[in-house]
Amino acid sequence: MSTRKEIIDRCRASIKTRHARPSLEDLHPETYPDTLVKFIAMAESVGCNVARVGSEDEIDDILRSVYPDAKVVASNLPSVKSATVNPDTVEDAQALNHTDVGVVRAFLGVAENGSVWIPQTMRERDVCFISENLVAVMPESAVVNNMHEAYGKITEEEYGYDSFSTSGYGVFVAGPSKTADIAQVLVKGAQAARGMTLILVK
Repeated sequence: MSTRKEIIDRCRASIKTRHARPSLEDLHPETYPDTLVKFIAMAESVGCNVARVGSEDEIDDILRSVYPDAKVVASNLPSVKSATVNPDTVEDAQALNHTDVGVVRAFLGVAENGSVWIPQTMRERDVCFISENLVAVMPESAVVNNMHEAYGKITEEEYGYDSFSTSGYGVFVAGPSKTADIAQVLVKGAQAARGMTLILVK
């Protein structure tokens, strides 16, 4: 018997009273008359730049406009012609160090908090966190009201789910990395990107 199984079995054996799971029927998560408008407002409120384009062919124009000084652009998206590094072909995650802009695909947006769902569709997922600036490309039709709806959808293949058989990883990201843990001083980029742009494709 493994140590892990032994510990879990001991914990289960020590349970004196078992309680039924709470009912979720009384939960009424908020919905919005226009999820896209709410999503954009919330995304901007958490520090995102938001650009709406007609097609993915316009991504490079947005990158040049928002990040004119970027020298290292990491992406595995075919539409990002300006990419200088591909997170699918680097030897290891350290090769992504000093990335100015990482461009990834988001599959879902959440109106209530402005977050986007990014499953691992690249070999080195560190591009989502090591880049100075993160750019997420997403169809503007892929916006849901709240996290309840989002969690119901991320297990569908349409939203990047593959039974976690290949990557086993996905993350909701809401804006650039921020923390105020130390002396209540807001610091951006402490754990991940300093800036974030959402490119919504019509």
